[in-house]
Amino acid sequence: MNTNKVALVTGANKGIGKEIARQLGERGFTVLVGSRDAERGAVAVKELVAEGLDAVALPVQVTAAESVRAAAAQVESAYGRLDVLVNNAAIIPAGDGAVSEVAGDVLRSAFETNVIGLVGVTQAFLPLLRRAASARIVNLSTSLASFAQVGDPESRMSTVLTLGYNSSKTAVNMVTVMLANELRGTGILVNAADPGNCATDMGGWSAARTPAQGAAVAVRLATLDANGPTGQVYAEEGRLPW
Repeated sequence: MNTNKVALVTGANKGIGKEIARQLGERGFTVLVGSRDAERGAVAVKELVAEGLDAVALPVQVTAAESVRAAAAQVESAYGRLDVLVNNAAIIPAGDGAVSEVAGDVLRSAFETNVIGLVGVTQAFLPLLRRAASARIVNLSTSLASFAQVGDPESRMSTVLTLGYNSSKTAVNMVTVMLANELRGTGILVNAADPGNCATDMGGWSAARTPAQGAAVAVRLATLDANGPTGQVYAEEGRLPW
């Protein structure tokens, strides 16, 4: 019988997601590497297992309800609970841009993955999270979802014109707050993490921060003690201004 804490990280076959999985594995978690592409997930798991970590591939397409239900059933059968859920899977859709030019289908695709998919995964795994002694939910957010930063003309964030991504991640912040309120008193803490702009497919390979640096804040929130915060957004430097 598995006595390790069990963590699921969606979109964990590469980038920040894989680094979150790696760092949780290094802390003794059994890490479920969620990936919409089963082959890529298996490659990531092989790498993590070679490092001595307890990693298991879990195929899950966050925008497909049947896939999400099947993943939840697999986790229930194998472990009976889930201690940590990290909602990392997200996209910046092709064609994302300024308000004056972004197409409706681009907006829809951003919200389908980044918000509706995230909520669907959370709903499917919440019964298993409730079975854990002190579950944690971490949603990946961004400074581009901060009204304070995007609204500041002196901030670099005000120059990034990706309406679908920015607005969908702002919605993720609201999901985080509302779920934290709903779960107050249950022992489940819910927070969002801003990893910063990291050298990944999404962030661009010229970004200064490494995926490992970006993963650290999410891992910290995933391993909070019972007195930790809930309903907040944190970056490396502390709480993110909204």
